[in-house]
Amino acid sequence: MNGVALLQIAFFLTVLLLMVKPLGAYMARVYSRGSSPSEPMRGPFERVFYRLSRIDAGVEMTWQQYGLALLAFNAAGILLVYLLLRLQHLLPLNPQGFGAMAPDTAFNIAVSFATNTNWQNYGGETTLSYLVQTVGLTVQNFVSAATGVAVLAALARGIVRKNADTIGNFWVDLVRGTAYILLPLAALWTVVLVSQGVVQNVAGYRPAAGLESRGQLLPMGPAASQVAIKQLGTNGGGFFNVNSAHPYENPTPVSNFLEMLAILLIPAALCYTFGRMVSDLRQGWALLAAMLMIYVPCLLLVTGLEYGGNPSFEGMEIDQAVSGNAPGGNLEGKEVRFGVANSAIWATATTAASNGSVNSMHDSYMPLSGMILLFLMQVGEVIFGGVGSGLYGMIMFVIFSVFLAGLMVGRTPEYLGKKIEAFEVKMASIAVLTPPAMVLAGTAIAVMTADGLSGIQDRGPHGFTEILYAFSSMGNNNGSAFAGYGADTPVVNISGGIAMLFARFWVALPVLAIAGSLARKKIVPPGPGTLPTHTPLFVGFLAAVVVVVGALAFVPALALGPIAEHLLMRAN
Repeated sequence: MNGVALLQIAFFLTVLLLMVKPLGAYMARVYSRGSSPSEPMRGPFERVFYRLSRIDAGVEMTWQQYGLALLAFNAAGILLVYLLLRLQHLLPLNPQGFGAMAPDTAFNIAVSFATNTNWQNYGGETTLSYLVQTVGLTVQNFVSAATGVAVLAALARGIVRKNADTIGNFWVDLVRGTAYILLPLAALWTVVLVSQGVVQNVAGYRPAAGLESRGQLLPMGPAASQVAIKQLGTNGGGFFNVNSAHPYENPTPVSNFLEMLAILLIPAALCYTFGRMVSDLRQGWALLAAMLMIYVPCLLLVTGLEYGGNPSFEGMEIDQAVSGNAPGGNLEGKEVRFGVANSAIWATATTAASNGSVNSMHDSYMPLSGMILLFLMQVGEVIFGGVGSGLYGMIMFVIFSVFLAGLMVGRTPEYLGKKIEAFEVKMASIAVLTPPAMVLAGTAIAVMTADGLSGIQDRGPHGFTEILYAFSSMGNNNGSAFAGYGADTPVVNISGGIAMLFARFWVALPVLAIAGSLARKKIVPPGPGTLPTHTPLFVGFLAAVVVVVGALAFVPALALGPIAEHLLMRAN
């Protein structure tokens, strides 16, 4: 690693942290009950929308009602996208005449985008019509992200309320998150991306002559609008097959930086939002510090490993174009215009957040780099994580941590003045353990079936890593791929779809249950036995709990994959 790489990392993190407070404060006002930013403008808009939708915005919901509304809305989204995929050959805005998707593939894609996973086992420019890309996938990019933030807002209300039965109105939270956070930011990002050369049209594909005078088709489409929300909403699904490595999605260093920044922007700012909503900013900063305590070392390790390259090539006369082991580090699978540092920043950001977009192919990273990317997903997508979902997942670890700390010192655990009792610990345990269960079960099914093994590109540890990565991605609502596993088979599509459903909703529902339980409790004043949850000691303890839980679940699997591959590589 060199000084330029460290400067790029420092600049990225500095800009990100400078934007946390202003955006976080704005989002806190959006989700506050009653008046919020631009009330003279937004009040009439909301009233008209609620009237047309027959939503009674003044009626709040219990956690059960909130959860049912969430499930019903997302079930409708899954059905809509599924029908669009199955009927796209009969629908307009399909200039290339793409046919209908197979039922199992359509199921996987519909679930993927409704759960904010955006796992893709198809090439967008060779498979999907413009109508499906916009009305189906882009719309789900907005509402799936808004759903995650809505659950976080409900949890924050449950923490601060006392002797209450309600935690807010799902429809109001959904509308406000979409209309006042995601839409304005996505519009801004879209304009800037178009200025950098990202395509945005509905024209037919354009013929062009290649360098060898052979004809080819240049894909067109409304890419910029989908790229903006895929990054801001931690969705990650690319308009084109190679995602943000494609020059029509990510043409310049400016577009690359803005897209990287967008991946972590809202998840990081939501920490400040949470602090404002619970009236204790120290709690928000503590959560952000715990995330950075894990993320920054992982970023530095991946960058260093990629700059180090493959030691097997040291001192050998080998074509650098073949090995990818150029003097600047391991460039295999990376765009030279971005280099090692920007590829490493993106790779760690997209796996730490529940994003999944890529500007380089993770399949070509060093084995230990791939292990770190895997582990960032496997800890539950809580190191920033998805929009809303990452932070409420981290708060589940907080509940788990205060419970463990209480056991150590013999005190009843508390968090922000609320007693943490058996019900909250059980629900937090379900939320924490469901994603690892989905990952390990899905991987086991794939390696035991011919259908699951049929898509492996490489045998041995690397092939196992490809399967483990695929289910780590789907089972944690990430969506990135190792780019070496052909996952479009019935077994993987169906088992992966089930994993995505459980990883999303079997985490969100326990969170809502905790919100409802805490809202009914009274606030207990802090006493001599209260464990402060904003101190450096607790931040370190929380980060350790996150790492240990992930290690206990996945170290055996990682030993069979990237660790074994690294040892074989070192032994030539």
